[in-house]
Amino acid sequence: MSGFDDPQAVALYADGPPRLVPGFHDLQRMTRLLLAEAAPVDGRILVVGAGGGLEMKAFADAQPQWRYVGVDPSAEMLKLAERTLGRYADRAVLHEGYVSSAPAGPFDGACCLLTMHFVPAENRLATLRDIQRRLKPGAPLVIAHHSIPNGPERMTWLERFAAYAADNGAPMDKARALALGEALPILSPDVEVDLLRSAGFSDPQLFYAAFTFRGWVGYAKNGDL
Repeated sequence: MSGFDDPQAVALYADGPPRLVPGFHDLQRMTRLLLAEAAPVDGRILVVGAGGGLEMKAFADAQPQWRYVGVDPSAEMLKLAERTLGRYADRAVLHEGYVSSAPAGPFDGACCLLTMHFVPAENRLATLRDIQRRLKPGAPLVIAHHSIPNGPERMTWLERFAAYAADNGAPMDKARALALGEALPILSPDVEVDLLRSAGFSDPQLFYAAFTFRGWVGYAKNGDL
């Protein structure tokens, strides 16, 4: 059983991201603003890795007419998302599974926050293409997750991630951060941009960088790949 399927671990999930991710709430706000540049006031937004519901709740607070399809493979995390959404739950359809089996859309925008670093490297391009196919031409995709350069500085950045988490009261030390870096398929920023382009997203732009985390916005091109 993974941590995302363990009800006790899931119950504590909401405490983790604000302590582990620098500027977590501002990341959500920036994501909403980037989506709102292109999505209409009554837009449909695809949220990949929606378990927990934190970003959908943050978006719904500011965008009273947006509706959401949230996708996550963990039933427990989706239960948490429904609880988190509370009075906004009727504006979201929660889909248990992966984006490859999600509704076809087309959507006015999509986001994938703090999720893609769990996707195996060999599946990353297919996942991005599955998102691209569900977007209207020109619709934005906003992604953010662990992404650090290869080489000697990789370890240094993971140590900085550990220092930030520990300073913020999270149970993280250098050894655990380095083990996390080995366990997760963390790709370099250059590779991330190449994958976005190969998946059919034009003009990928870096909008967020915080220790080991990077975020980009790209725009769906016309037609399927």
